[in-house]
Amino acid sequence: MARRESRPNPDELLAQVKAEEEPKKRGKLKIFLGYAAGVGKTYTMLEAAHQRKKEVDVVVALAETHGRAETEQLLEGLEIIPRKHVEYSGLTLNEMDLEAVVARQPQLALVDELAHTNAPSLLHPKRYQDVEELLEAGIDVYTTLNIQHIESLRNVVAQITDIWIRETVPDSVIDNAAEIEIVDLPPDELLKRLKEGKVYVPQQIAHATEKFFRKGNLTALRELTMRTAAKHVDVQARAYMEAHAIRDTWPSGERLLLFIGPSSSGSRLVRSARRLAYELGAEWSAVHVETPDSARLTPDRQDRITDSLRLAQRLGAKTVTIQGDSVTTAVTEYAKANNITKIVVAKPQRNRLWRLPGESVVNQIIRQSEIDVYMVRGGGEPVKRDKRPSRAVLGNWRGYLQGLGLVVLATLLGQLIYQILAPTVILMLYLLCVLITAVLWGLGPSILVSVLGVLAFDFFFVPPFLSFAVADTQYIFIFISLLLTSIVVSYLTSRILRQTEAARQRERQTAALNALGRDLAVSNDLASYVQAIIRRMKETFGYDVIIFLPDVQNKGMLKPYTDGSNINVDENELAVAVWSFKRQRVAGHGTDTLPNAKARLSPLVTARGAVGVVALWMADTTTELTIEQERLLEAYADLAAVAIEGILLTDEAHKAQVLRDKEKL
Repeated sequence: MARRESRPNPDELLAQVKAEEEPKKRGKLKIFLGYAAGVGKTYTMLEAAHQRKKEVDVVVALAETHGRAETEQLLEGLEIIPRKHVEYSGLTLNEMDLEAVVARQPQLALVDELAHTNAPSLLHPKRYQDVEELLEAGIDVYTTLNIQHIESLRNVVAQITDIWIRETVPDSVIDNAAEIEIVDLPPDELLKRLKEGKVYVPQQIAHATEKFFRKGNLTALRELTMRTAAKHVDVQARAYMEAHAIRDTWPSGERLLLFIGPSSSGSRLVRSARRLAYELGAEWSAVHVETPDSARLTPDRQDRITDSLRLAQRLGAKTVTIQGDSVTTAVTEYAKANNITKIVVAKPQRNRLWRLPGESVVNQIIRQSEIDVYMVRGGGEPVKRDKRPSRAVLGNWRGYLQGLGLVVLATLLGQLIYQILAPTVILMLYLLCVLITAVLWGLGPSILVSVLGVLAFDFFFVPPFLSFAVADTQYIFIFISLLLTSIVVSYLTSRILRQTEAARQRERQTAALNALGRDLAVSNDLASYVQAIIRRMKETFGYDVIIFLPDVQNKGMLKPYTDGSNINVDENELAVAVWSFKRQRVAGHGTDTLPNAKARLSPLVTARGAVGVVALWMADTTTELTIEQERLLEAYADLAAVAIEGILLTDEAHKAQVLRDKEKL
């Protein structure tokens, strides 16, 4: 038979049933996708809305007509939700009123320009997050989007048009769309509309034509749009084959691993890995390996690694940071343990004059693993460089002066014992100076002490004295050996210190969680539980902590608990806490929901639901939590949620017992 069908797997059928039931709970998203502005996305969306109006309740949540008369005519006969007027930097911005649309509860809402950035005071910074709120409320959404606003295609579009797109939409939004409809128009026809003033106002025509609206650019973007829509259809077809147990052309599952290193981070690498995972239909994860040398990274490199991990997480990857002495060993062991079939790494960028075989991490991974390795070009959008040298690498200037002082001291001591002891003892003095400098002041000063020690020994203790000339050639080998030994000792000592500091940091985190567990074990009421959690989190993160628990007297509201710190919790912060509690999602400072809030809030969620919210009060800082700190915060929140749920269950059991005793009496 050309096509072989077998009995469907029960697990797959169950997953299919859940997938079919999920859209009933959530709204369905339809995207009208175009390759450039002016192809008629809004016009087509409004036409489709008029057709659906005969069957369902339709409202226009937001539609941008850009003054086009034919588009404005299509708004007639449709209910329009008034926009919200927001004051920002002396301007009045007209934004979608999300609360009004949710309160109206239509069956279908029209939301134009999915990639739009909202005003800072709104609930979400991006409009696609507002659309997600509508979908969760069970409202179907029609929206419009241009191909250049898809996150994983950002670099591709920049390469085609030489324009870096700032407003993007995560690929997960596209993947979860129920339907994608291409709105197409030949490039020649679009350029004609542009000249007629139907796309931009006349003052912008020349600039837009020169920079973006070139026929070659439009043709390439048009092809990219069709390919993207075709991939979406292909994913739906494969889901159908899976549900109907059609196995002839169904390959085994792929698992892709993206390695993000100090010299291989960047948005281009992450987006390329995401596109490859999408084309393969593969699960993918992003891994960064922390080694003792990670402490030597400049703040700029550390920020780039963090940004790359955040981007990968936003694009749907599982992000993992693992500890290890060797990057290659850690990556290959993780790949074997997780059944990875493909590894994506950045193409090494090296100086042509410095090409040692097998010296790069990429070559080592290829050599040590039996997994397919894909090399792609790294990099991404321009970033601000930190021009200051890293203190972790070069050390403080005081360390150099103090190291120089040790060399002077060793030289003076050598002058005293030169007539008594052998010259090798003086060599040991200089080696001791290198070791002390490496321990106290770092690698940079210790290398300087190594060089100065060799020069001082040659100048003061090797004939002819007070000269760098060497009479006996054996001293040349002694100098080289001393210098190499000193540098190796400096490097190994600083490496051990970095390993020790990393181990201490992990130990502090583990000890903090253990201490919280011990405090909770000896607590016997809700107040002591809350104070123990606040105290330990404050010691760990260095911020004031607030815990919001349901208010017994005012149902639907939360009551803040603090350790007595002078924190003013206003209505806005309380509203964010209520939102996080009801939606069971992270919100506030450094997140995608109300990022201008003064606190970062994490819900305390158990199997029974949310029991409260914990907030780090970060009002006076512009810094964000690192990924490791976010994971530690999640661990604290999980432990606190279980503890608070336990005490609440105990109280409920006690009240139930009292009630039973009363009924028995």
